[in-house]
Amino acid sequence: MFFKKDKTNMEQEIIEQKKIVPYILMKYINPKTGEIKINLPQNVRKIILVASGSSYHCARFAVDLLEKFSGIESRAIYSSEFLLKSVIPKDENTLYIFITQSGETSDTIKCVEKVKQNSNLETLCITNNEQSTIWQLCDYKVACFAGKENGIAATKSFTSQMLCLILISLKLVENVHGVESTKNYKESLIHLPIIIEKALAKRAEITKLARKLAKEKNIIIAADGISYSLAKEAALKTKETSYKNISAAILGEFMHGHVAILNNKSTLIYIAVSEISERSVQNISKIMNDYRPNLVIIGKSSEEIKPNYHITVECENEIQQMFANVLICQQLALEIALKLHRNVDHPRGLQKVVVDSFK
Repeated sequence: MFFKKDKTNMEQEIIEQKKIVPYILMKYINPKTGEIKINLPQNVRKIILVASGSSYHCARFAVDLLEKFSGIESRAIYSSEFLLKSVIPKDENTLYIFITQSGETSDTIKCVEKVKQNSNLETLCITNNEQSTIWQLCDYKVACFAGKENGIAATKSFTSQMLCLILISLKLVENVHGVESTKNYKESLIHLPIIIEKALAKRAEITKLARKLAKEKNIIIAADGISYSLAKEAALKTKETSYKNISAAILGEFMHGHVAILNNKSTLIYIAVSEISERSVQNISKIMNDYRPNLVIIGKSSEEIKPNYHITVECENEIQQMFANVLICQQLALEIALKLHRNVDHPRGLQKVVVDSFK
């Protein structure tokens, strides 16, 4: 794929996602049998996911996904917090999953070592570097094939980790119920490149919204359920690239005191991958009546809500909608930063380890 020279690394890597997704699917789904080709331990009863930054947001996304698909109890923990714990989960048949783009994230590596020193439990890593320290340490390994990511803000590595976690979730189901049990979800994954193309085609709408948000001093990104992980990721992407102090919140919890921040002139962004629940509609309606913020809906909306801006892509299911919403939020963070004349590829004070593993 060729890019214009004036594109930033971040923009190029957002666009690259439409070719990375089918590559991952090709690597991990058997074209003849439909079986997911990921090696996992048998009889997993509990999953602990450990990660930092954007990788933690992937872990948080996976918790809801794993519990919905496989019924396996799951929990996500920040690497830095895990290291402070005096007692770690050691229940029989617990699988620890460690997520790191570089495979060299120091606190995540220390977490693997802590588990190895204190239990005989099995470990799995998801990383973009098959020569990394964490790859060598873990019992099971999943490469995310995102390729070299030069942008400081994780974009293509985030969606590749998401997709790997979806495939792991489906594989756990296959291990119990057989290959056919996940057929419909796998078919919808094959359509993801089309969904990504449609999300990229929303650039003009996103640019218009970014022009407005670049002027705002107070932005809250709210969500419920599985979308909360994306709200946190969207806030992080915008902080990293534009230096804006944006907060993410679970909408229901936001109503308990945090909502007072809307007494300042504000924009509320709500992200949804499925029909907005009646309770959330009530909360948003109360916010609009009491505080009158600008309201932006990304993803699914409701006829009962009248947002100032609504950006979405029509999708078959929640998984497709999640990817569409991710691409919209990534582009929104990029455009806000560009409107503020930020250097998105070299934000002040931030660095990252990058690797070249795309094959």
